[in-house]
Amino acid sequence: MRIVVTGLIAQYPLAGVTWDYVQYPMGLLALGHEVTYLEDSRCWPYDPATDAVTRDPEPNVRYLAAVMARIGLAHDWCYRIDLEGGGERYYGLSEAELRARLAACDVFLNVSGACFVEDRHLAARLRVYIDSDPVFTQLLVATGEPGKAAPWTMRANLDAHQVHFSFGERLGAPDCPVPTGPYRWRPTRQPIVLDAWPVAPPPPADAPWTTVMNWSSYGTVEYAGRRYGQKDVSFERILDLPRRCPEERFEPAIAGGWQTRRPDARLAAHGWRLADARAVSSDTGRYQAFIAASKGEVSIAKAGYVEGRSGWFSCRSACYLASGRPCVLEDTGFSEVLPTGVGLLPFSDLEGAVEGVRAVARDWPRHARAARRLAEAEFDARLVLARLLAEATA
Repeated sequence: MRIVVTGLIAQYPLAGVTWDYVQYPMGLLALGHEVTYLEDSRCWPYDPATDAVTRDPEPNVRYLAAVMARIGLAHDWCYRIDLEGGGERYYGLSEAELRARLAACDVFLNVSGACFVEDRHLAARLRVYIDSDPVFTQLLVATGEPGKAAPWTMRANLDAHQVHFSFGERLGAPDCPVPTGPYRWRPTRQPIVLDAWPVAPPPPADAPWTTVMNWSSYGTVEYAGRRYGQKDVSFERILDLPRRCPEERFEPAIAGGWQTRRPDARLAAHGWRLADARAVSSDTGRYQAFIAASKGEVSIAKAGYVEGRSGWFSCRSACYLASGRPCVLEDTGFSEVLPTGVGLLPFSDLEGAVEGVRAVARDWPRHARAARRLAEAEFDARLVLARLLAEATA
């Protein structure tokens, strides 16, 4: 099939973001499809060097071009940006070339809604939305986004697609209070190109437990008497983990917060040693090396994912599993859809996190082998994407 797949690799040229999106075109190419990668976010891009939005997209374009060249799409990508005061600029494919690809494509995969659908995208006959931020996506629809008007609302964007998938694999379950709206949310998850994530050699015995995360991505959402917060809220549940497991090291890479600042002194006082998040995210190879140097991942989820029992599972955690790194993770309901107990250990409170860490430490090789097997069985891009396409086009 001819597939146009969207992303935010140039928009946010960070290693974790790159891996989230690039494995879609990589996986689709491996399945034999013709792929065009598109960025059309209508926003000025982010500059990691200044930690701010930039009006000079050239470095971001060079970053994207290099990524696309490495995966075999040197001539099959487009980055479009609206210019202040009107007008637009196309990098990679020209406007005419992009419109031709959209008109000829069989499937338009809008990963994480990176693209707000406009007239030019409607030429694609089948438009598929992939929701990577469940709970919050659905709450935007339910609250109506006061102050926003179509076509820039979540509702308007979702309505422009015929098929909808979500990382919230439990949306609609009896114990999932998230309003699903008028959409049928089909379950999907992050595809992992296993050849790009080989099993890393065993780390030293004193290797740290790590994760890569944002302290807070945006604010708390209140709906129907419930509060759906960010990771800064969730972290309180495991704040004392290093004190409870003094024999272990915990070195997360935590990017700063949106509304609440990362409390570095408080984290240090509780035994957390912070890795340099900017350095970890500066290069895709360095990001992989950071994961490979870990004993495993310990991480919380956005409080909203937990409150919503959505079943969301982290793109990043899937990469840890593929690398043969066990994961001890706050349960969002994923324990209902993924095998757990060996290699992947869910927790709901501090006691559960402590037990998960200690269980892995007692037999790390067994948990490491199970982690890779789980990635092969549940996250292999060939399986995930083949299933997604088969359901979307049925």
